[in-house]
Amino acid sequence: MNLQKYSLILLLCLTTTQGFCQYTEVINSNRPGVSKSAFSVGTNVVQFEAGPYYLKEKRTPETAYNVSGFGIDFAARYGLLWEPLEINIEGNYQNDTQTFTSNNNLENKRSNFKYVTLGAKYLVYDPHKNQPEEKPDLYSWKANRKFKWKTLIPAVSVYLGANFDSKNNPYTAPDISGVSPKIMLATQNNFAGGWVFVMNFIKDRIGTDQSDFQYILTLTHSVSEKWVIFGETQGIKSDFYADNLFRLGGAYLWSKNFQLDSAITFNTKDTPSVFSVNLGASYRLDFHKDKKPKNNDVPDEENGIPTNLGNNDPNSTLPQEPEKRKKEDVDFD
Repeated sequence: MNLQKYSLILLLCLTTTQGFCQYTEVINSNRPGVSKSAFSVGTNVVQFEAGPYYLKEKRTPETAYNVSGFGIDFAARYGLLWEPLEINIEGNYQNDTQTFTSNNNLENKRSNFKYVTLGAKYLVYDPHKNQPEEKPDLYSWKANRKFKWKTLIPAVSVYLGANFDSKNNPYTAPDISGVSPKIMLATQNNFAGGWVFVMNFIKDRIGTDQSDFQYILTLTHSVSEKWVIFGETQGIKSDFYADNLFRLGGAYLWSKNFQLDSAITFNTKDTPSVFSVNLGASYRLDFHKDKKPKNNDVPDEENGIPTNLGNNDPNSTLPQEPEKRKKEDVDFD
């Protein structure tokens, strides 16, 4: 795919394509942030997202300890049955060493899944649905980046999931095990100039001793046809753990089905202080096929009715032969 065609496809995806369907010509990944897009991957699309990371934590009060280790985030997404519906499984596995500096550097080696969640997301409102398509202005860079008030109305999706927690997990509150529900509201605004703003509001592990509320705000900007940068803030509030995390990073579109990314995560407190660096990748298997239009929408020639036989009258309402209508087909809009 040449550069001009690639740029046009990306522009369409950032402006109007998502308003009419979930599927996009290029991969649409939730990485490198942790927020979830309001849109699905599209029907019959299988997408894998994963990334290893290095983590460093330091706690300074009386029960001082340090944590150093590695982990991996992973997710698998599939567009099922309808364009607005996506089912997914996501999780995080970590292996680290907890060193108690206040107790003669006693070491506690830990490893387990911090979470594994199976869920489904459904787009309940798309402000661009059934709206006339807005074509990008190929002659005006400024016009394509002009602010439009209607972009303040976000797309909205809802999510319902189930957490699967094992017994004696060092990363969860005591006595947590089994299945617990998770719900989420996700919104997404696509602004001109390649800006995308996503908000997630999450209630996790409902009914357990670690029932927490989270919000995630992510702002993404496409700086070119292949490079994207982002900033993100995540707030976590529960009786077991509370924090405010910040992320910065970017992604590189290697091909229309493959993305590479990297990010750093940090906070501003010391109970504990958190710093991590991650690398990641997203890859999709694209089996998507556009639905065939109903018979009423199919051109007459596809219904077995010839449309270009003996039609030489330029004033006729019937389609003309290609060579007779060449001038009428020229459109510079």
